[in-house]
Amino acid sequence: MQNDEGELLSNLKLQKLLYYEQGYHLAAFGTPLFDEDIEAWMYGPVVPSVYEHFKAFGNKGIEGDFPNIQLSEKEENLFEDVYDTYCELSAIGLMRQTHSETPWTSVQPGKGNIISKESMKEYFSQLYEQ
Repeated sequence: MQNDEGELLSNLKLQKLLYYEQGYHLAAFGTPLFDEDIEAWMYGPVVPSVYEHFKAFGNKGIEGDFPNIQLSEKEENLFEDVYDTYCELSAIGLMRQTHSETPWTSVQPGKGNIISKESMKEYFSQLYEQ
């Protein structure tokens, strides 16, 4: 997956983007975009199964096909808006940003430590309303 400048997306950056997509989806629709929990790993929020799927790429760009998901028009618009808002930040920039936000700071970092969907919904609802 590439951005508009042809830069490949790293696994680290993908994890942070998934966190933002999930948070805003919870805020806008009251339901998760995906069911899997997001964990508070050392370098930020992680969707474990997605991390495992792409870990062979290390810190390089991910190549290959991504699964298609079915979204309503409103969900698709939100997804694109969130992506456009956060895609320009580097993986490290996104990591720093997530580390300053309440869903992250309310959890002890470590594999298996879940960032609750409730805390994400509460936090992102405040941002979404702005």
